[in-house]
Amino acid sequence: MRTDLKLYKPIAVFDAGIGSYAIVDLIRRKLPHQDILYFADRANFPYGRKPRSELLGIMRQTLDFLMGYDPSAIVIASNVPSITVMDDMVPMTNVRLFGVLPPLPEALAQSRTGKVGIMGVQSMIDSPELRHFVARHTDRPENVALINASSMVDLVESGDFLFDPAGTRQKVDHFLQGLFVEHLGIDVLTLSSTHLPWLLPYFLDCRPSCRFLDPAEAIVHTIGEGTRGSGKTIGLVTESAEYRVDAFRAMLTKLRIDIPLDVVSLPSQR
Repeated sequence: MRTDLKLYKPIAVFDAGIGSYAIVDLIRRKLPHQDILYFADRANFPYGRKPRSELLGIMRQTLDFLMGYDPSAIVIASNVPSITVMDDMVPMTNVRLFGVLPPLPEALAQSRTGKVGIMGVQSMIDSPELRHFVARHTDRPENVALINASSMVDLVESGDFLFDPAGTRQKVDHFLQGLFVEHLGIDVLTLSSTHLPWLLPYFLDCRPSCRFLDPAEAIVHTIGEGTRGSGKTIGLVTESAEYRVDAFRAMLTKLRIDIPLDVVSLPSQR
């Protein structure tokens, strides 16, 4: 840990990439004096393609790593572990854990047709835990389409959404056109990967009549008043051969995000 960037009881926010920074930004806006630790574990991107046992191992290592910064709370800013392994994660630490869940009740309440969709990565879409989640919130699960949006998540983590807007627009348009042909009547979609809200302008341009719901604000609301610190935000990032730190820095620069950034590795990555 860098001694010149000590944090006081930070809220730690982590995901397997750039997706979770939107939650960091919302926390900063709500709690300007809160210290925040932002961890982008690109070496393990994507969580959604990890077997359950491997994902649990990554979650345990990540929580152990983040506990070294004495956090007051940890936000698992990824839908996959939040849906599939959160119950297993709670005993791993003694600090409060907050996950990201599809805003399904809000989607159903806002739908005029009664037909909605949950967009996420394939492993979450295919998981029995997501089906159980849907069944707990509606007695008409057949009206909730589970949609694999892994290709859209890849557009964000690769940086294409920033550096190739024309190509991104073409791929988003193709994806949504196929979605609405396959799932007639849907008028609300949940952005159930923290990467997907970065594509919201593309989604709205292609389908302005559809509502796209981002669960991030609900997460920030549940955090409460936080812990007063000096208002610092620091970033930590891992890298792999495919997802290099230089590319991550370029995305932060393009997004005008200026935070101290340290390159780190989890024990299994050393």
